[in-house]
Amino acid sequence: MSRTVSSWILSSARNSIVCQGKGCWYSICLPNRNKIKWKLVVSKTHLLPAGGCSLDHPFPLQKAFRHTSTEEEHFSFQLSPSQINDILRAGELSHKTLDLSGKNTSSVLRFESNQLASNSPMEDRRSAATCLQTAGMLFGVFDGHAGAACAQAVSERLLHYIAVSLMSRQSLEEIELAVEAMKPVRPILQWHRHPNDVEYREITSQYFENLRVYWQHLLDLDAEPGFSLEEAMVCAFKRLDSDISLEVQAPQENELMRNIALQVAFSGATACVAHVDGVHLHVANTGDCRAVLGVHEEDGTWSTLPLTRDHNAYDEFEIRRLKREHPRSEEKTLFVNDRLLGILMPSRAFGDVQLKWSKELQHSVLENSCDVEALNIYQYVPPNYHTPPYLTAEPEVTYHKLRSKDKFLVIASDGLWEMLSNEKVVRLVAGHLTELNVQKPPLTFKKPVNLGYMHNLLLQRKSRGLASLDQNIATHLIRHAIGSNEHGQLDPEKLAAMLTLPEDLARMYRDDITVTVVYFNSETIDNYYRSN
Repeated sequence: MSRTVSSWILSSARNSIVCQGKGCWYSICLPNRNKIKWKLVVSKTHLLPAGGCSLDHPFPLQKAFRHTSTEEEHFSFQLSPSQINDILRAGELSHKTLDLSGKNTSSVLRFESNQLASNSPMEDRRSAATCLQTAGMLFGVFDGHAGAACAQAVSERLLHYIAVSLMSRQSLEEIELAVEAMKPVRPILQWHRHPNDVEYREITSQYFENLRVYWQHLLDLDAEPGFSLEEAMVCAFKRLDSDISLEVQAPQENELMRNIALQVAFSGATACVAHVDGVHLHVANTGDCRAVLGVHEEDGTWSTLPLTRDHNAYDEFEIRRLKREHPRSEEKTLFVNDRLLGILMPSRAFGDVQLKWSKELQHSVLENSCDVEALNIYQYVPPNYHTPPYLTAEPEVTYHKLRSKDKFLVIASDGLWEMLSNEKVVRLVAGHLTELNVQKPPLTFKKPVNLGYMHNLLLQRKSRGLASLDQNIATHLIRHAIGSNEHGQLDPEKLAAMLTLPEDLARMYRDDITVTVVYFNSETIDNYYRSN
């Protein structure tokens, strides 16, 4: 990176507004303050990070390369290429879909995923699983705010709620009978996880019990549940958000479980989940994560097909929806400074009970809780809070019938989309796909062979290989998101600088980024249309 960019970052650090909080100093960098989803009036930075609670398994960060000082003599952007790769590739996850015979008959060829933290601890989460008792695969990206707790809980639970919603009455009865008889229960999902993907192990049993209450509710329905896939996804989203709200209101003797329930409910998360079954693709979205389809047209060009809308103050449909749900007297206060009630950027999310509960319920729950300040939970009711709920977790579901020209689906948190447009992302994936499909030509020798001639051949092969630095496409996208210059070209010095920003500055210039790319099997899709 040039000295200009380095000076720009340092200048931003020094020109931040520095305020004295209770117990220590903290800074707020004004130019990019809108990147922070939750805006609090009071900051008490002596408290534990939101989502931290007393858990023993925070998301691991590459702290060895992060600076903690903004003083120029302590500020260096020196990272070797191998160190940069170590940081970028730490969260890589890939999975190829094969059946028992080693063949791929699924419409999902493979998926590749990665994450890069900005917040400490990271607030993004991801999930991927194969449905074992119904057909299909599920992929989710979850973007937390005001802490990681809600995104963590939703990433562990939502796919189970969707899978249960899709199960037949007979399958649900078999599971219920097994639980009643205390026999092993057939697994519902086969998870595809990274070793660093964490779980709330302390509360798994409670999560299972509440999932059981949900399938019991489905069994109590007079007829076969028979949800369409769209209905199943909507029902699962809404039921999980309802459970998150009810769990924190229920009496709880275990202090750790009580604290987790509090942090989950009082933090928030947006979610984007895709379900792929044969040629049928459904995407459910709540908030401002995004899903974009990459389409290879017949003329050889690539086009983008967005499958989600960002739910925020910039979306006219969301503005009209909220105006319909609240009195006309509140029209001018629903969105203030492009935030819901002047506080939250997304207009749909899990958790965030501060924007869903009445003032009285909030006061009652927090008054009867332990030291909520130690959990980084703030008792703050925004102005003009008259007719809650203002926030919903109900998703918009988009259906798309896959065609052979639909090559891949990119699901990502807004940390990626703030840096790269839909079109740029599709071009990068398409270019990477093309490079991987080009086979390296064998070395051909002219006689007589000498060392100089061999050296030139090897250099040519090496230069061709440099173009595809990352085998994982999600890493490739993250590298370009944070390391591209104004011309769209990779700048190694800018990349190093963005990876070594101090923790108190990193969030001002980039958000947590989570990316999952699902590649489709064109041959399987073609076979479907030929046989039908």
